[in-house]
Amino acid sequence: MKLQYDKETDSLYIDLNARPSVDSREIRDGIVIDLDIMGQIVGIDIQHASEIMDLTTLETESFPASRKLA
Repeated sequence: MKLQYDKETDSLYIDLNARPSVDSREIRDGIVIDLDIMGQIVGIDIQHASEIMDLTTLETESFPASRKLA
């Protein structure tokens, strides 16, 4: 999963996996989900992100780490 913030457009993209998007749906004003060929969510685009959420902090809880770091 990757988080990508574009300060110029104030948009936050949450890339959930590497599968390509084939469809997009706006589920609320300024919030778009990207779907793969099976209809699974592969990404979330949040416009005006700084107005909707606190972008100064990123926290994780109970995050499973399955890869061993060398």
